[in-house]
Amino acid sequence: MEELPEVMTAAVTTGHGGPEVIKISADWPCPRPGPGEALVRVSAAGVNNTDLWSRLGVYGTADDPDAVAGWRGVPLEFPVIQGGDVTGVVVAVGREEDGSWVGRRVLVDPAAEYTGDYPTAIIGSEVDGGFAQYHLTTIPQLHDVTGSPLTDDQLACLPIAYGTAFGMVERAGCRAGERVLVTGASGGVGSAAVQIAAARRCHVVAYTSVAKADAVAESGADEVVVRGRDRIEDIAEVDVVLDVVGGDEFGLIFDRLCDGGRLATVGAIAGPVVQLDLRRLYLRQRRIIGSTMHTPELFAGLAELARTGAVQPRVAATYRLEEIAAAQARFEQKDFVGNLVLHPFG
Repeated sequence: MEELPEVMTAAVTTGHGGPEVIKISADWPCPRPGPGEALVRVSAAGVNNTDLWSRLGVYGTADDPDAVAGWRGVPLEFPVIQGGDVTGVVVAVGREEDGSWVGRRVLVDPAAEYTGDYPTAIIGSEVDGGFAQYHLTTIPQLHDVTGSPLTDDQLACLPIAYGTAFGMVERAGCRAGERVLVTGASGGVGSAAVQIAAARRCHVVAYTSVAKADAVAESGADEVVVRGRDRIEDIAEVDVVLDVVGGDEFGLIFDRLCDGGRLATVGAIAGPVVQLDLRRLYLRQRRIIGSTMHTPELFAGLAELARTGAVQPRVAATYRLEEIAAAQARFEQKDFVGNLVLHPFG
């Protein structure tokens, strides 16, 4: 094992709020692994909506959708190092019997704790994440991707976005030959859903903006519907909708389902409160499925896709860790296709 530094550079979130609550510390204590734990030297960390919404505290509660809260409905405990998307190399373990992990290139499961198959603690939220030079994790969260043909930047796109998309595709039961409509198809989760559904030989209909239509088509979509140019009402009926958007168009998107169709929802970037005619739900035997992230088995499957290069994440831009505010500001602008990635070591 390499000699570990006493301190490291980390982006530390000090409270709910705007980018001003993120403080770059060059002397944050470097953690040491205990029994059942490993220390990962972070090669790349992805920027995702989960970290952004957690910092802003905009998940709300069942009683008050405007309440300041993390994804579990309560405010986060601060300070915390965010960053749910982590890839790197194991440099230390807490017990000798886990020593074979040292030196391996790994992908870290962002779910630090499960109750059954449901994530109940996420790195970067309930425990420290990867916006730092080193990340402390548990052995069960490690997945060996040493032989993956993907770059570190591509691997860092996978955990939250592709894990969420994989869970959504699986829970919706997408099957070969089915027509699948993906909203927000240019973003991290949306583009991942396009690729994963296409890999299952579904006929993918992608809904995106005119500026991103060509890039989305290159991701594997069979049809591209352009927001503001094409009418949602003119989309031929689909078997499945994979929705990451919500907002004012939710009802129109939902009504493109065939009889017995399924809609899986994982996000609400256009707004969490939607209008829906319940008669269009029950009279046509449709289903709405809420999906949060992945199961342990699904993440293991995602790691296998990474090892074989079966998915090809698109990296739109990279930033130094010290540029995290600029990276998250660009993430909010949505002027790119794919994913943004931070480099903790410059």
